[in-house]
Amino acid sequence: MFPFSSRAAMAGAALVALTACAKAKPNTGASPATDPRNNLKAGLLDAAEYTSNMKVLAKAVSPKGFLGITNSDLAFTGNYVIQGNYNGPVVWDISNPSSPQLVVAYECPASQNDVSVYKNLMFMSAEAQNGRIDCKPGGVSQPVSKERMRGVRIFDISNIREPKLVANVQTCRGSHTHTVLEDPKDKENLYIYVSGSSGIRSPGELEGCADATSSDPNSSRLRIEIIKVPLANPAQAAVVGRANIFAGLSDNPRHGLSDADKEAAAKQLADARTRGGFIAKNPQSGLDQIVPPQIVRPMLDSIAKARGATTPNAADTAAARPLVQNALNRMFANAAGAGAGTGAISERSQCHDITVYPSLGLAGGACEGHGLLLDISNPVAPVRLDAVADSNFAYWHSATFNNDGTAMLFSDEWGGGSSPKCRAGDKAEWGANAIFKIVNKKLVFQSYYKIPTYQTSNENCVAHNGSLIPIPGRDVMVQAWYQGGISVFDWTDPTKPKEIASFDRGPVDSTRMVSGGSWSVYWYNGSIVSSEIARGMDVVDLVPSQYISQNEIDAAKTVKWDQLNAQGQPKIVWPPSFSLAKAFTDQLERKGCSASTVSALRSQISAAEKANGAARNDALNKAVTDAEGARGCDGAKVDMLKKSLQDLRALAM
Repeated sequence: MFPFSSRAAMAGAALVALTACAKAKPNTGASPATDPRNNLKAGLLDAAEYTSNMKVLAKAVSPKGFLGITNSDLAFTGNYVIQGNYNGPVVWDISNPSSPQLVVAYECPASQNDVSVYKNLMFMSAEAQNGRIDCKPGGVSQPVSKERMRGVRIFDISNIREPKLVANVQTCRGSHTHTVLEDPKDKENLYIYVSGSSGIRSPGELEGCADATSSDPNSSRLRIEIIKVPLANPAQAAVVGRANIFAGLSDNPRHGLSDADKEAAAKQLADARTRGGFIAKNPQSGLDQIVPPQIVRPMLDSIAKARGATTPNAADTAAARPLVQNALNRMFANAAGAGAGTGAISERSQCHDITVYPSLGLAGGACEGHGLLLDISNPVAPVRLDAVADSNFAYWHSATFNNDGTAMLFSDEWGGGSSPKCRAGDKAEWGANAIFKIVNKKLVFQSYYKIPTYQTSNENCVAHNGSLIPIPGRDVMVQAWYQGGISVFDWTDPTKPKEIASFDRGPVDSTRMVSGGSWSVYWYNGSIVSSEIARGMDVVDLVPSQYISQNEIDAAKTVKWDQLNAQGQPKIVWPPSFSLAKAFTDQLERKGCSASTVSALRSQISAAEKANGAARNDALNKAVTDAEGARGCDGAKVDMLKKSLQDLRALAM
């Protein structure tokens, strides 16, 4: 999600209609109009559910004091899931995925409280004005205060039941999200890329912050802040750089309102006029819009105060009406989207999320109006390799590489995560994913992917956070869609992404918009874990289907990690196993290879699995020979199969 100032600007900017850069249509499979996820019964803890090729293992309800407070992102360490929550991190033990156990709910209010881990350290983002350096509730009332925390907190979780705050690293724009980077060349330090999307702090609150034009070398605009964490002494963590990865970019193209948005906006305007609400012209589109209450209330209070009153009356309301247009103009001028149409990138632009792939020295930056490919071989001086923009994208939100680093997927959080963007009147190219090939360090567009369902106007729904599932030889991903649920899709062919599994609930409330749904969902050590904004945490599992075999699921479950931050993408490596060889054989069958060849392969692999020593090696050697019979069907897959068999043969010798 992103803050109001950005949402307001993006909503206004969306009224400017431009031609889409990319023409491909999403491949959504079955018709969304007939999808069984449509119109599920609403409820907080008793909503109707629909699963496709998945099963729900557990639904853990947030603990008291945290239930009803927004759950955010996830990180994993050992058998634990650390779940961000706007009231503080919540730790679950998922040793038994079917029965998560609450370990601790640690009060430390802020937003978004996104979390990451590294060995005995936990990192947590703080951006809003209510965060305190001591983690206590109550916020900070003063406009400038040394007690305010906006940046990245560092905890020692050697005893995960008792997190210990060891450092508050303050940043100029706070930390909406952050990314932990493990540099393969530097074992003494960690690096954190900070994405802050709110206003720049006063230098009176944090020395060195400067709301100056981006051309000023001391400016805090158009920068990502980089924190260095000495592992021997994390308390000494500090900002060591501010990288301008936006230099030279042009203003991004934008799309207009969807049919569903136009219908909703017309109704809201009519209702507001009936109630005597404040209406003014959107300075970017020239169309009427409702003036936000944060503009109206201070203005009314000021007019009432000038005549010695504390409560505004009808005359004060009449006096305020001619003033709201200028106030709305100023709000848009100061918002993140300011500068639209000028040709230059907005001075308020910032990255929302950065995904690093340390083993390749690359990163994907989802940076509001652009998707960036970055060289991070020098972690304190990232270099932009390429940038893409698309009028179908409203807000570049997050990025995921495929496992071999030849493709990248960006998500579009159109509407900021708090709006319904999966309605029948919302275009399938909007609020979706865009998939690119990486060719000679350049991003080449391939296609879009959006969930093939229609959600109601009372369900916030748009593309959000997800991760790869280690199905060998394929690019398969699980992704959160807020109240659109979770979707598993295959993008091995980046031009034809296809959904293969899903889990969804009905809306939290059928009568009004109440935020809920999956904020993020990640695969970790055999389980798929989803952070449910309003309810708690879900654990689900894949089941065999025409799209994924049991052998592929078993092979995926051989991949084990000690820890996982999805934005610090690890290289997936499969250990030798018979399930791996069987998975590749299943894929050859699915590809349409000769039934006799596939049958012979299965017989030899089965014989090898039952044998030992020399007999096993003989059977494996025969399987390697038999695999050549499928080369004309899929040579690349045959090579994967042969390697998996040879690796097993080496183990048996």
